Amino acid sequence: MADGPEPGPGARVTPQGAQVLDGGPDPDGTLRDEPDGALRDEVDELVAAWHAQRPDLDVEPMQVLSRVSRLARHLDLARRASFASRGLETWEFDVLSALRRQGPPYQMTPGALIRATLVTSGTMTNRIDRLAEAGLVRRKPDPRDRRGVLVTLTDQGRATADDALADLLRRERELLASLGPDDQRTLAGLLRTLLAPFDALPAE
Repeated sequence: MADGPEPGPGARVTPQGAQVLDGGPDPDGTLRDEPDGALRDEVDELVAAWHAQRPDLDVEPMQVLSRVSRLARHLDLARRASFASRGLETWEFDVLSALRRQGPPYQMTPGALIRATLVTSGTMTNRIDRLAEAGLVRRKPDPRDRRGVLVTLTDQGRATADDALADLLRRERELLASLGPDDQRTLAGLLRTLLAPFDALPAE
């Protein structure tokens, strides 16, 4: 069988026989090393393109925030897949996990759940109704407020929250598999520094 054409200047042949330029991703999107050993991803291509088209602008913030945005999308997909495998919607896990984190007796007022999950009162009432119908939570009178109620996890709700959390953490570990423990702690510290000022802002 005759050999294929020689790759052109600045190009290489992938194991699949395709010619690609050095410095760009493989056709299947696989990350790869540059000749000098530096790993490149799609954000590098995006930043380089904007730098070429708008050299008057400082595009360095994209190096961090475009990667944060892309990682957030991957995390969202992992969360949805994890919860769907347990028959849950993302919002259901958010409410169940807020209650589970309280510890025994795993209960909160509707107002506290609203603050924990950042939704409106009407939305939370609807969510509590649906979770109660599914047997995952129950309402009970608040002994400190005759007109109030407490939302409490049922045994089924606690087991569901625990199972979903274990699966989610497994998927999150897979997302972080390319970083060692020290790198993960370093990254967590940097992201904390970036996020803390936003968490300190008053709620709207």
